[in-house]
Amino acid sequence: MGRVSHFEITADDPKRAAAFYEKAFGWKINDWGGPFTYLLATTGEKDETGIDGAIMERIDHKQAVINTISVDKWESGADAVTKAGGKVLQEKTAVPGQGYFAYCADTEGNFFGIFEADPTAGQEVGAGAQSEKA
Repeated sequence: MGRVSHFEITADDPKRAAAFYEKAFGWKINDWGGPFTYLLATTGEKDETGIDGAIMERIDHKQAVINTISVDKWESGADAVTKAGGKVLQEKTAVPGQGYFAYCADTEGNFFGIFEADPTAGQEVGAGAQSEKA
């Protein structure tokens, strides 16, 4: 079975993008030291669920990747995104029985998601697709 094991985020300015992800999510960034800019991104401890990846120079303007980043609370994740220079592109959205989600953009214009796991999402009174916790 094929699982996602690594991600690559392309950027016009990889160092600026790396600074964004360090500030917003506490990722550890290290330069690979090869012949081109390839910044290794450690997103958490090795025993935690998740994957690591890299930030690299964008070669083609059509390059894109959308990854979803887990946050403890949707509000704190959205706040971290904006404080680091990114943008939250949509309102907090309930994924019934799963949690709360929104698309965001980093300093390079790359889209990504933030997700707060909450099995009670969408069960609020009058819950709809864009419901928030009461």
